[in-house]
Amino acid sequence: MTSGRKKSFSELEALEAAMHVFWSKGYVGASLSALTESMGINKPSMYSTFGNKEALFVKSTSYYVEQKMKPHLRFLYEPNIDLIQRLKNYLYSIVAMQCESNHPKGCYLVLCQSELAGGDIPESAAQQLRELDALPQNVLIDLLTTDAQSIKRGLDKNANNIALTLYTVLKGTASMARSGATLAELSCVVDNVLDGVLHQKN
Repeated sequence: MTSGRKKSFSELEALEAAMHVFWSKGYVGASLSALTESMGINKPSMYSTFGNKEALFVKSTSYYVEQKMKPHLRFLYEPNIDLIQRLKNYLYSIVAMQCESNHPKGCYLVLCQSELAGGDIPESAAQQLRELDALPQNVLIDLLTTDAQSIKRGLDKNANNIALTLYTVLKGTASMARSGATLAELSCVVDNVLDGVLHQKN
């Protein structure tokens, strides 16, 4: 543990530890005691470095997006790869992350977004979660409406519905992974959905 007078801990390691607590327990379930214990610091150090619980959550959520979500986007734009294979690689990559054992199963964002309806998440954190909830679908819509292969296949005409379907699948696999479904099982779900949605007649 560190004193409140002199910082002797890694902010990055502490933030990652906080991320894992929120990922495991959600915003509401993550107590200050659980957070500081996992971060290896005392409450004064947490407050002086990260602010209150809400500020820590906002920083933790941004860290999750940068470290755990943005890396998957590269699969959507890989050159010389068929569009359907790019989408499959993107979905596989996210599902594999949801099933990894070196952190809580499922998706940090999906878990915390599910708490919004209860009204117990402070407004700045809630606004962040709402904005992040819209991003994946918008990324997929943009891809499907601008990608040359998508346009050639006619998928751009149904981009909104396809994007909603694929994002809904990812939210579902996150919940299933948290409940113990395996990567092999969830990969089959991805295959089935892509076969049904992307090979349909337009």
